[in-house]
Amino acid sequence: MDTHLIAAALPALGWAVHGGLLARRLASARRDPLTGLHTRAGFTARAERVLATSPNALVLLVDLDDFKAVNDTHGHAAGDAVLVATADRLTRWCGRHGLAARLGGDEFAAVVTDPARTPGLAALREDLRRPVAHGDRLLPVSASVGSCSRTELPVPTLTDALSAADAAMYAAKGHGRRNTHN
Repeated sequence: MDTHLIAAALPALGWAVHGGLLARRLASARRDPLTGLHTRAGFTARAERVLATSPNALVLLVDLDDFKAVNDTHGHAAGDAVLVATADRLTRWCGRHGLAARLGGDEFAAVVTDPARTPGLAALREDLRRPVAHGDRLLPVSASVGSCSRTELPVPTLTDALSAADAAMYAAKGHGRRNTHN
């Protein structure tokens, strides 16, 4: 075999392997390791596409109420169980017509193409407040949910939708725990 050909092929092979490793690292960076949901980086581009192409799109923000108390009282493994259960419940609610993400800590987001294709916000609120089994205990869960419909926005941008959903979420918190507001 020609040594010049081998010498030329080795760097190309090295770069191909390196590129594959980088692609895998990037993909894993866009997924939350605990919940398997998209991270903020993985969510943003996809959510922007949904808003741009779905006239009835709905954006949600979900914040677990008093989450620190779960960790402080029952331990971090219990807190992790609550985060995983919340992720599963939000993903199930979105179904095939949406995308859920963990933005960080105890804050989640979702976007659905059409809220009529979901069980509805009241069903989500009920599901999110069901206790979570951890070991031999049932952990109390409470969440505030804010939403913004694309139809409420003069220009359908994700930044504006998340801001409006955030304001609605804090309005829900102001009316007491376990609320949903839009």
